[in-house]
Amino acid sequence: MKWNLIIDVAECHNCGNCVVAAKDELVGNDFPGYSAPHAPQGRGVIHIERTVRGVTPMVDAAYVPTMCNHCDDAPCVKAGSDGSVRKRDDGIVIIDPIMARGRRDLVDACPYGAIVWNAQEQLPQNWFFDAHLLDTGAAAPRCMAVCPTQAIEAAKLSDAHMAQRVQAEGLRTLKPEIGSKPRVYYKNLHRADHCFIGGSVTAAIDGRIECVEGAQVELLPSGTAAASALTDAFGDFKFDAVAPGSGAFTLRVSHPQYGSAERGIAIETESIYVDQIELSIATARD
Repeated sequence: MKWNLIIDVAECHNCGNCVVAAKDELVGNDFPGYSAPHAPQGRGVIHIERTVRGVTPMVDAAYVPTMCNHCDDAPCVKAGSDGSVRKRDDGIVIIDPIMARGRRDLVDACPYGAIVWNAQEQLPQNWFFDAHLLDTGAAAPRCMAVCPTQAIEAAKLSDAHMAQRVQAEGLRTLKPEIGSKPRVYYKNLHRADHCFIGGSVTAAIDGRIECVEGAQVELLPSGTAAASALTDAFGDFKFDAVAPGSGAFTLRVSHPQYGSAERGIAIETESIYVDQIELSIATARD
């Protein structure tokens, strides 16, 4: 059984409780065998990355808590093979507070930037899963306990059970191309690394341009329906989790009363908002 962390990006609202809890637990406190006191200033071992997508009036922000990934094939463990860094049987990576002293190279060994340098202690330090608490009977690390939206879950599972959860819940890891096999998983990570296609649908109603609710919007790549949505009370629609660089799409919009319209778009690296796709009865008759 090994520890895993599961973070739901859609439920993180950047309250910072996890960041503060880690600092409260680690700054100024010595835990022999686990960690020397962490520095009171500078970036902590838990950090929240912010991503903003879209343009006015359709903009969203996603927050991704990052920390040591406790990788099964960890580059830091390889770099600290003299005992400076060790991987426990329960999956937790520990940077030894004595053996690692002076080893600033271990900071650069982490491809995720999750190891911080404590200049006062001359130590590289990581978020060590609050192993000092788990080993004395705690059910979970503090970051999970203090999260008001339950965006963070610590789970001690067999590798097979965790693999089932990854498949069933669509969990992903950061930088999978590295092959380090991290044990921190993310749900709804597309909020940070994929694009959306959104827009607003209108029609001329009683001589005025009005928002159209209940219009069907189809997202068509190469003439094949990929997804569909209905506009809301404000005439808005949104297709999420579109991969950057997906290329050309056609938006086909229709309403039984107000007609239809089409609009060609292309996804490169940014999300797209298509303003006021105006329906027309004349278009529907073509």
